[in-house]
Amino acid sequence: MSPINDPTLVAELTALYLQYEQALCENDIQTLDQLFWADPEVVRFGATENLYGIEAIRRFRQQRSTQDLQREISHLHVVTFGNDTATVTLEFRRWIQGVERSGRQSQTWYRFPEGWKIVSAHVSLLPNEPHQR
Repeated sequence: MSPINDPTLVAELTALYLQYEQALCENDIQTLDQLFWADPEVVRFGATENLYGIEAIRRFRQQRSTQDLQREISHLHVVTFGNDTATVTLEFRRWIQGVERSGRQSQTWYRFPEGWKIVSAHVSLLPNEPHQR
């Protein structure tokens, strides 16, 4: 087993995550779909939804609002375990219907023969005092 946080793998996963972030903010559904594991076992817990399987995630992406997708990320933290497993965690701020909200996100990535894929994801908003824009 390779060591934890191999610098090459951390750089690779960081670049993949930044690709994901750009696709998320631009509503690039094709890229988002390519980065998720295309399997019934993939899970995505969102701020308001629990999605089990790639088909549920695809339906959600196609139906969600494209308003207020931009966000500012901070505390991006990538940890690799061996050659094939990684976690990505971060905090974010975004405006939702004119209200500033803070949240957090975590993802588990696994390297399959076809490349790195998100196998589990979680997004949640913090119950902070919202600021009006």
